[in-house]
Amino acid sequence: MGKHIRMNTRMLTFLAAVLLAAGAPSFAQEPPPAPPAAASATASPPAPVAWSSLSPEQQRVLGSMSNQWGSLPPERQQALANGSKRWLAMSPDQQAQARDRFSHWQALPPDQRNALRDRWQRFQSLPPNERASVRQNYHRFRQLPPAQRQMLRQQWRSATPAQRQQMVEHAREQRAERTEHMQPRGGGRNPPPRSH
Repeated sequence: MGKHIRMNTRMLTFLAAVLLAAGAPSFAQEPPPAPPAAASATASPPAPVAWSSLSPEQQRVLGSMSNQWGSLPPERQQALANGSKRWLAMSPDQQAQARDRFSHWQALPPDQRNALRDRWQRFQSLPPNERASVRQNYHRFRQLPPAQRQMLRQQWRSATPAQRQQMVEHAREQRAERTEHMQPRGGGRNPPPRSH
């Protein structure tokens, strides 16, 4: 029984790390814009998630939390519920990769984990279109050959903050150019007549 509880506690910690690491690309450098005052004033607090509303599979994954579930803040309940759904939707290979990432996460010094948490929070507060762009860039990066990824990582690590900012600006310009080339062009034709 003690081993089972220890395993559930590890699983819970693991799920939290998976949620943190999966969407936290390390190149989200700029602090997010402050939310508009009107939006934050009208935003309703997250609703609590009842333990009984979780599926039996989710309850199994989050088993060690059952006794304290009601005392968790609603946003934590929602994060854990969403994380358990995500975990259950993963293939065995994806779960193995997530376990590997979690092992790497546990080995990081506390200051690096805190920096990753901060980047994750900045990423989460970006507007949806910017988050999508960061994810797209991350997936594009993951498709590069390993040697090229390593070279880019090394360039980033050895760059000064000013050089990093230049890299970010250059990437934005390239993305804007790609987007511009994808837009349909008028080809010099007159615009269609307006109806009056």
